[in-house]
Amino acid sequence: MGSQLRVSLVQLSGVWEDKQASLLHFGKRLKRLKGKTDLTILPETFTTGFSMQAASLAETMDGKTVTILKKWAKEFDFAIAGSFIAEEAGCYYNRAFFVTPEGACETFDKHHLFRMGREHDFFTAGDARGIVHYLGWNIRLLVCYDLRFPVWSRNVQNAYDLLIYVANWPTPRAGVWKTLLPARAIENIAFVCGVNRVGTDGNGLTYSGNSVIYSPKGQKLVLLPAGKETIRTCVLNKNELDRLREKFPVWKDADLFSL
Repeated sequence: MGSQLRVSLVQLSGVWEDKQASLLHFGKRLKRLKGKTDLTILPETFTTGFSMQAASLAETMDGKTVTILKKWAKEFDFAIAGSFIAEEAGCYYNRAFFVTPEGACETFDKHHLFRMGREHDFFTAGDARGIVHYLGWNIRLLVCYDLRFPVWSRNVQNAYDLLIYVANWPTPRAGVWKTLLPARAIENIAFVCGVNRVGTDGNGLTYSGNSVIYSPKGQKLVLLPAGKETIRTCVLNKNELDRLREKFPVWKDADLFSL
């Protein structure tokens, strides 16, 4: 496999609690990326917004959202990551997904539920800490509030190369978003990507986007404009990451512990 990975940040606003309209909106934009990228990253709960109406909005893994994601991935020939509201065995999850053109779909449920938005009253926390292996890259996928908790994001023995956060991160806390993302890149010696939505949701909360990718040194590689629906693609180089880890192996001195 090549060392480069083309990653597209899809900073859009979905239609509040309207899955059909949101899927139509995102689908039109993703179609334009065919042949231009390897991985597209969508915001958290991209089809509904950050709604607590889990019982009425949730879908199973064989529902319309996952079915369409698999169709897009195959037709457009790139992987797609994001999150949606899932139902399984009577429980509801803010479920991150990674769908490949070959039809594989790996999922990781949001671990830290945002109690200030009462997410813990409607959703069940996940505890999976898996890694996606794609085109020679090891990728960890987390959701929004998980960003605030460095232990959960910890990169043990360079288990992942790219750490992704998909989010609905409100504008008033944009400063925290801009501070923690580069910190996660530096402390984990990995590329870090954060994709946030824009617009205003049904609760009146505004989102400025600020979707971004940082290098393992905490350098800003691409930053999307605040408040605007935008899609941009950035090429990441794994050889550069490997050289840094070899030349400056701080990971060998990390504290060992388990959760």
